[in-house]
Amino acid sequence: MTWTGLTLSVGMAVAAGLVGCFAVMRRMALASDAMSHVALPGIGVAVAFHVHPGLGAIAALVAGTALVWGLQHRTRIPTETVIGVVFSLALAIGSMLATGEELVDALLGTPGTLEVWEVLTGLVGVAAVAGFVLSQRNRLVLAQVSIDMARTSGISVARLELMYLMAFSLTVALGLRYLGVLLMGSLIIIPAATAKLVARSLDEMLAISVGCAVASTLAGEAIAGRIDRPTGPVIIAIAAALFFASLPLRRAR
Repeated sequence: MTWTGLTLSVGMAVAAGLVGCFAVMRRMALASDAMSHVALPGIGVAVAFHVHPGLGAIAALVAGTALVWGLQHRTRIPTETVIGVVFSLALAIGSMLATGEELVDALLGTPGTLEVWEVLTGLVGVAAVAGFVLSQRNRLVLAQVSIDMARTSGISVARLELMYLMAFSLTVALGLRYLGVLLMGSLIIIPAATAKLVARSLDEMLAISVGCAVASTLAGEAIAGRIDRPTGPVIIAIAAALFFASLPLRRAR
């Protein structure tokens, strides 16, 4: 992998580690995995019209996120329930639109060679996600603890919710090339779950989650190249190994 691709993959891992902490705190672990599925219809449509698949994925993720947010606030159905329905439907539609090798690439990812514009756009996306999470982390926690307290403090909970979901979707889009639709949600959740086991504060949780995501990504890319296996599954296997290795640390606390 070139240094530009390595830089973007590390940036993707940083964004995943940050966003994942709040997904875990909001109990969106299972819903987060389904959330990445909405990229499939966008990829299928983009391929059909000879457009870059990443652009189709981003468009579909943004549209799907807006739909989830709108349904949640109109119906008051829990976020994870709406996500499960909408994004499972997206997986079914995407599977019909993308077939053969295109479907496999979308599901598992294909790192390949990155264009300059892809790297620059990706790094801008990483900066946007990291900036949002780090600047709004206290508000996100307060809204999670008590919506009434957050509103009393002058926080627009609905807008904050939408911004977080958009940051989540952008993070998914950043990692589709490396891990695909099936595995990107796992990189968001597993490092954050590991951090939750051992961290004693929010900032510590964010740091540990980012560290686990970056370490899993770098080690996965190195090992996958040596054993001639797809990168995505190796990255997630290492992330899961770190989670299980952290279990004794939790019991010792």
